[in-house]
Amino acid sequence: MTIMANNTNPQRINRNLRNFTQDDAPCSYIPDKRVKMNHRLVDVISSNFTTKVTERGWRRFGRSFVYPQCGDCNECKSLRVDVNNYKFSKSQQKTINRNDDTEIKVKQPWVSDEHIALYNKYHQYKAKRDGWKHKDISRTEYFETFVEGANEFGKELRYYIDGKLVCVDLIDILDDGISAIYCYYDPEYPRYSLGTYSLLYEIKLAEMLGLDWVYLGYWVDGYKSFEYKKNFQPLQILDGFPAMFEKPNWQPWKSED
Repeated sequence: MTIMANNTNPQRINRNLRNFTQDDAPCSYIPDKRVKMNHRLVDVISSNFTTKVTERGWRRFGRSFVYPQCGDCNECKSLRVDVNNYKFSKSQQKTINRNDDTEIKVKQPWVSDEHIALYNKYHQYKAKRDGWKHKDISRTEYFETFVEGANEFGKELRYYIDGKLVCVDLIDILDDGISAIYCYYDPEYPRYSLGTYSLLYEIKLAEMLGLDWVYLGYWVDGYKSFEYKKNFQPLQILDGFPAMFEKPNWQPWKSED
């Protein structure tokens, strides 16, 4: 697999960057809270720019970079796995072994009927089991959210069992690490723990590529759907969303429970 890096000058990128802020909406993580997301729509995206903003807690979806900007709340913290010091636990190694025959293909992000069917199946399952809000995604929505803006550094890991697509893991391969954008899988294969396995493979891939981190997105204390992240120690946490001229102050972190 050849990974090509685009080192476009981020100052040039900033001239193609447009700001707009979404109106207040109900928070998905904390009951009775409101959320305001800062959106930045970027016309020309480089791995260098994406690395710098990911290091500062931003998240990329398509050509849009977002981070929360809630004046009265600071519960969203960024997490990243320390790849160089990571040791797979016995249970994680068992998950890896169970997937010995799972085929993984590294591709550019794309959308097909197969993608849409699997995505909607996963979210219907999560809506029923965990109460997630859900409406089926269209091809246009999927393309704008997960395909646009990927350029050379955006990849999708496709997982196949017996020739069937069972998991799609969307990532950015950056200058210093892998950013986990989004993962969805077939809930009819619980034995394979595909959500866990996809993250374990990201760690293995980062190690193979000589990268230091796997960026996991946000941690919100008490939010059930983020609980899995604390199982991937050692972790570092970032408080806040520093400006581009500030150095991000990542600190070692372990959940208290």
